[in-house]
Amino acid sequence: MRVGEPSQTARGAAAYRAIHQTLDGGIIFRDPFASRILDDETRATLDETAANPSLRPWRLFIAARSRFSEDTLATCVARGVQQVVVLGAGLDTFSLRNPHAGEGVRVYEVDYPATQGWKRERLKEAGLAIPASLIFAPIDFERQSLADALAAAGFHADRPAFFQWLGVVPYLTREAVSTTLDFIASMPESEVVFDYAEPFENYPAERRANIMATAERAASRGEPWLSLFDPAELSDMLHNKGFGVVDDLGLAELTERFYGALKQDIRIGAGPHVVRAQMTP
Repeated sequence: MRVGEPSQTARGAAAYRAIHQTLDGGIIFRDPFASRILDDETRATLDETAANPSLRPWRLFIAARSRFSEDTLATCVARGVQQVVVLGAGLDTFSLRNPHAGEGVRVYEVDYPATQGWKRERLKEAGLAIPASLIFAPIDFERQSLADALAAAGFHADRPAFFQWLGVVPYLTREAVSTTLDFIASMPESEVVFDYAEPFENYPAERRANIMATAERAASRGEPWLSLFDPAELSDMLHNKGFGVVDDLGLAELTERFYGALKQDIRIGAGPHVVRAQMTP
């Protein structure tokens, strides 16, 4: 990571969301602010990224995980949830598009202080006002717990909340993943959507080398993959923590539910997953 800026992974995810709007017409996930919030350096790479067909599956997955998360968020609000926590928010734009602000729904963005400062600058340069419903919850992960950081921002741990946790889990240790899930599980009727990656051995031989090369590139820029989960293992862990509802969508389920005509040439099999886990009364 560059000091004071989001990780390259966060930049890349924001770029994919922006490209999805122009190249795919935002069919899976609409985000009118996706391009506006980008920095000039990232924006300058969009055409090259869009022209690379090997990146198309990842672009569509990122659009689908955001769509699934925000669909789940809307369902949570409909049942009375008024706290939304975006963990590792990066350049996420939900707070700018929050259709539930008038209903009292507050958005807590959790990230490194320097990253949040960089995002504030991006919003200012783009002429985008910080919504009154957005609360920044800066956290020093080496010195603070998630619970303390959110409490300092005015979050109520005794009330239900929805947690969006995208593009983060593979880069955390298993201990950090487990601790975060324990915190979410401690709140009544709370819900989380997150994504994860399967172990390399789950991939067929002809795809394994490519995914391992992707992981090596991430490690070379200081963002190694630390936690990979087998779907059955992860399901057991969530149920053991008290999550009564676990909905795990692999590539087959995501393409069928969201991609429409865009699913052409998408390989189905081992790969990234998106999970919805809910604490039940």
